[in-house]
Amino acid sequence: MGSGNVSGTLARLAVAAGLDVVLSNSRGPESLADLGPRARAATPAEAAEAGDLVVVSIPLGAYEKIPAEPLAGKIVIDTLNYYPERDGRVAELDANELTTSELVQRHLADSRVVKAASNIVSSRLFSLARPSGAPDRSAMPIAGDDAAAKAEVVELLDILGYDVVDIGTLADSWRSEPGTPVYGKAYYGEVPKDVSLDKTMEWIFQTPGVPVPADRVRELTATVVRGTAGGRLSVDAWI
Repeated sequence: MGSGNVSGTLARLAVAAGLDVVLSNSRGPESLADLGPRARAATPAEAAEAGDLVVVSIPLGAYEKIPAEPLAGKIVIDTLNYYPERDGRVAELDANELTTSELVQRHLADSRVVKAASNIVSSRLFSLARPSGAPDRSAMPIAGDDAAAKAEVVELLDILGYDVVDIGTLADSWRSEPGTPVYGKAYYGEVPKDVSLDKTMEWIFQTPGVPVPADRVRELTATVVRGTAGGRLSVDAWI
């Protein structure tokens, strides 16, 4: 649900792995084209009903528009991040009373929410995918309250090209949110000094990335100290 960069990349990886994909967005199925033989367009409600695992990738500010009823009983992979300048201020997040995933889970009370694929920019998500057992395989953190749901997401991410580090419950998912060491930068490394500030985002999205193995993800998420919730969309947030 949502056909932006992250969900579109996950769809490409899924199709390449031989999985069937149903994509939707707020503009309607007619806005989605050239999906390939294993993918089709649908409305959000149709995508929710069709999916065994449903990826939600929309701006956090629109989370209440996620259709809860057709997602009842489903595993929902939450890729949402909080950017106050885009999403507006959410008092419970600003006060660290909830994580973004707990907010989504509260809205989707009858679904099983798993936080995943939220800490890597879309270009790296695609370029760093590797077959199981590859020596340069990367890992990503996941969090969730339902062990069986997490196990299914681990299986999916393995198929898509990633190892997984379980960082705990949805209450622990802040460990991979914007501003933490495992968010973004770990997967592209240091920006070269000869890259100007106005070219930084272009460099980030165009270079192939740096593999981040499971042990490194485990270290980064275990040692992080919780700060203020919310990230920034400006370039200084990425360097």
